[in-house]
Amino acid sequence: MNNNISTSKKAPLVLKNATYLNVYSREFLPGDIAISGNTILGVGSYTGKKEIDMTGKFVVPGFIDAHIHLESTSVQPWVFAPEALSHGTCTVITDPHEITNVMGCTGIDYMLEATKRMPLDVYFTLPSCVPSCPLDESGATVEAKDLRPYWKNPRVLGLAEIMNVPEVLTKDPVVMKKIDDAKEARGILDGHAPGLSGEDLQAYVSAGITSDHECATMEEAIEKIQAGLWIMIREGTAAKNLEALVGLCKKPYCHRTMFCADDRHIDDMVEEGHIDYIIRKAISLGANPETVYTMASYNAARYFQLKTKGALAAGHDADLLVLSDVETCAIDRVMKAGEFLEITQLRDKVEKIFDLFRSGHTVSEGEPDFPLMDLSAKGYNTFHRDPLTPEELRPKESLPVIGLTPGQLLTTREGTASEIDVSSDILKICVVERHHNTHHVGVGYIKGYGLKSGAVATSVAHDAHNIIAVGTSDRELCAAVNHVLYLRGGMVVIKDGEPSATYPLPMAGLLSVENAEDSIRMLKEIHTAARAQGVAEGIDPFMTLSFTALPVIPEIKITTHGVVNVSTGELL
Repeated sequence: MNNNISTSKKAPLVLKNATYLNVYSREFLPGDIAISGNTILGVGSYTGKKEIDMTGKFVVPGFIDAHIHLESTSVQPWVFAPEALSHGTCTVITDPHEITNVMGCTGIDYMLEATKRMPLDVYFTLPSCVPSCPLDESGATVEAKDLRPYWKNPRVLGLAEIMNVPEVLTKDPVVMKKIDDAKEARGILDGHAPGLSGEDLQAYVSAGITSDHECATMEEAIEKIQAGLWIMIREGTAAKNLEALVGLCKKPYCHRTMFCADDRHIDDMVEEGHIDYIIRKAISLGANPETVYTMASYNAARYFQLKTKGALAAGHDADLLVLSDVETCAIDRVMKAGEFLEITQLRDKVEKIFDLFRSGHTVSEGEPDFPLMDLSAKGYNTFHRDPLTPEELRPKESLPVIGLTPGQLLTTREGTASEIDVSSDILKICVVERHHNTHHVGVGYIKGYGLKSGAVATSVAHDAHNIIAVGTSDRELCAAVNHVLYLRGGMVVIKDGEPSATYPLPMAGLLSVENAEDSIRMLKEIHTAARAQGVAEGIDPFMTLSFTALPVIPEIKITTHGVVNVSTGELL
């Protein structure tokens, strides 16, 4: 189809009298936007067979989330899609390493299938570290040869966050083969290198890695930009880096910076927002709106080489947002692929899926626009562990205390402890291996979580997704872990030995099989229950806890083998 049109002919659709964002000059300009099908024909002065007056409205490109784990929303991708679109996100780049750590390449296949017919554009970066590092004990191991079939998929854009920094620096052949395959496929190489600096940073970049989303300070971000990396400013449920990094939203750094959520629960996204939330916050902190909206769209499109996305310009995808107010990112309408969306209708389609699912049917081609796979027994049978006993939680010596930092994933070393002391906020923490029934149980202590009674447990424990729990007694810890086993995955709050709130996640121990409304209700209930038992403000009871198990973010973390020093790989 020839989409070229002269100003003497009428375009199929014209948005008249708009004030649109020109991302090339980073300014709002007056103009008409001509559209044919899913493509922008041009911006200037046009007449249309159908015209919609945009007087007093602002038009910006649809937002792009540069790095998200869809599993971390806790809902199925087709539940996430209408909610993301309602907040102006038209494209996401997802790394499915959460479900892949549980189910191997079956998890990648599931996420590719579950996102292939959605109105939201979902692109992928392939999991680079499954498990995240040799310290982790996941449900699967994925090597370069396992990833090779996926490089031909047009929705695969690159290799996801390369988090095993020591093996990149030593040029470990297993890691380097994945990197080499990505380069051969002309894929992007995303990074994950918290605190990396100096010669080690230079060596990391020399491997071909081009981005990082783990910066916690301006100094760290500037050094990484100067070394050649793109920076993704992350504002998720547990990790909130925007306030520290808002200085990147101006020259000379803004041209190498974009936004991402990384890990964000569905309730936070629905209630606060997605990329639109980051935009509002950045502008409230003093950032220039034209720059921020450009970072939220065009910059990510440039980085991922999505040549027809991220701009209101001739030949680009007609993914755009109509705003009534720029400062607050007040979204009036969302256009995806040239059509204004009715979000309510999209949600209704999701409900049809659930009606079929609950009746035991799957969705075939031609039925609701979102596919529902035949969720195999493997997806619902990922827990292989006998019930936990108090004897497994009783170390013979004192153990390190992990210190939590509000709003960050970084932890600190806070000495040692030999017993729980609730009055001093010294609680016991454990990670219980659940994939292979090894009976490995890592035990330590934690400070800063704030729990005053009972216990909290979840099967979302990045990235291996064993069961992580924190509690005020061994009895309560066992009750929490064993109830997660009973649910076959989920989040649990225990009070007086019994569950006071639960959120089942039966799909791989990561995903709900409920709609957005019910999932949000259960998330609210379980967060309220955790707060009622003392969990500190600034600490997400579940997301923050889940990252305490990730042994690639400093300073110390806990695995199924015990507390480890992230920098040295030593058990403490």
